Amino acid sequence: MNPKLNESEKGKPKKVLVTDPISEEGIKKLREFAEVDVELELSNEELKERIAGYDALTVRSGTKVTKEIIEAGSEGKLKVIGRAGVGVDNIDVETATEKGIMVVNAPAANTISAAEHTIAMLLGLSRKIPAANMSLKSGVWERKKHMGVEVNGKVLGIIGLGRVGSEVVKKAKGLGMRVVAYDPFISQDKAGELGIMLSGFKEVLSLADFISLHTPLTKETHHMVGAKEFELMKDGVRVINCARGGLIDERALKDAIKSGKVAGAALDVFEEEPPSSGERELLELEEVVVTPHLGASTEEAQKAAAIIIAEEVINALMNKPVRNAINMIYVEEELMGAIKPYLVLADKLGRLSAQLIPKSSRTEQFEVSYEGEIGAGGAGAGTGIAGNTRLITVAMLKSFLSWFIDGVNYVNAETIAKKFGIKVTESKTETIKNFSSLISITTTTQSEKKRTVAGTLFGKDDLRIVRLDGFRVDASPSGYMLLCSFSDKPGVIGPVCTILGDRGINIAGMQVGREKAGGEAVMVLNVDSSVGEDTMEKIKKVENIFDVKLVRL
Repeated sequence: MNPKLNESEKGKPKKVLVTDPISEEGIKKLREFAEVDVELELSNEELKERIAGYDALTVRSGTKVTKEIIEAGSEGKLKVIGRAGVGVDNIDVETATEKGIMVVNAPAANTISAAEHTIAMLLGLSRKIPAANMSLKSGVWERKKHMGVEVNGKVLGIIGLGRVGSEVVKKAKGLGMRVVAYDPFISQDKAGELGIMLSGFKEVLSLADFISLHTPLTKETHHMVGAKEFELMKDGVRVINCARGGLIDERALKDAIKSGKVAGAALDVFEEEPPSSGERELLELEEVVVTPHLGASTEEAQKAAAIIIAEEVINALMNKPVRNAINMIYVEEELMGAIKPYLVLADKLGRLSAQLIPKSSRTEQFEVSYEGEIGAGGAGAGTGIAGNTRLITVAMLKSFLSWFIDGVNYVNAETIAKKFGIKVTESKTETIKNFSSLISITTTTQSEKKRTVAGTLFGKDDLRIVRLDGFRVDASPSGYMLLCSFSDKPGVIGPVCTILGDRGINIAGMQVGREKAGGEAVMVLNVDSSVGEDTMEKIKKVENIFDVKLVRL
């Protein structure tokens, strides 16, 4: 589901701009689907001027996709930004999300390459291979000076058990190392599958002989290893960072090496790349092994990254599920067939709910409830439709917000809701009567007025609205619907139908719901054409009518 694809664009050739070197296999795959321009020397200003003419932008780490560039792209055709690699810190993902532009990457492409490079750095550091190589090539034979340490039996502390961290664990165990790890997002069961134990961050730092970092760079992980953390480590510890520059405070690392606390460090990434002249002192320390961000620099990884990102960009532009979207929910393509009818229902429910709220009234809460089979397993449901209801929730939120503002799509619906102070909640229960599955939306406005709509599916394609606030109905959510609130007394339904008939408005269906005889009731009329304001005013004057709304679905 590409967030920005519309009917007017279908059939037109897509255009893709590539601004960083990627493998020719990826370029070839893109050209099977779209017109591709490869421009490797564009300045930021030139990219800003040209980006609006492209449907997709493909980069590696060299191009800085800034807020200004994304905003320029959003004014034109830009729908997706592809990063041929893992890290997206060179892309303003927040702005892309706000503008409804999908950001995709290729996280699995360099897993093996990055893990192998980590192990190579670990071994090069432990056996002082770079220094020994340089010494011997300069004509000096210094065996004693380059005495190393074995890694067998040593404790490797892993910070982050994602794809690369987990692969490093496997390879390190093959070298006879004992592994302890910290990752707040990984369960002990998952760690058990790797044959290791999870520990706290400080515990890992204090136990390890070697420490290897494998986390993304975020506000929370920036300088996660600094002066205080070095104090917790063993004397003579060795540190490896092949993940992201900025995870280690480089000044604190330099001081720790000079003091003897840290025996050595192996760095493939830096806070500033290339490192500034001010950081030369760290790089020139004999105890430091460095490479120029080579973790993913293998022929195999580059080819895989290019092919994966080409496939993801094409899927996005073809309105197909995208596995590696950074800012959009992914659902397996096999499951999409089962979910699609619910997405259609979600669209109807969202639009209906929006039209029950006065445009001048600010929505504060948007509560979605899943009951029956679709709510099976409660909040912890993980597979099937019940485990993928978030996409359905976003579909409802998208159609709801689109009634009030332009430019809402699957990418930015949640962000826009948050921006406008709308609290979105989702609940599930397997308990239900009368239906196999039921989806409902309850909105609360600033006046604390709550409105609830609920719908269900009979079979795959028979969509029904079955509740309006407290009233049970059975209405088809299509075309124009006239909703009349009234006192359940004789002489209401007939006059309303007569007024519509006198104006040539055909009634396709009618449903009446009430709480009790003589109480408040609601009438839902499916009509074949719109109802003018004068007709609406005449209906409102019918005795015992409280309110009339025309809904367009």
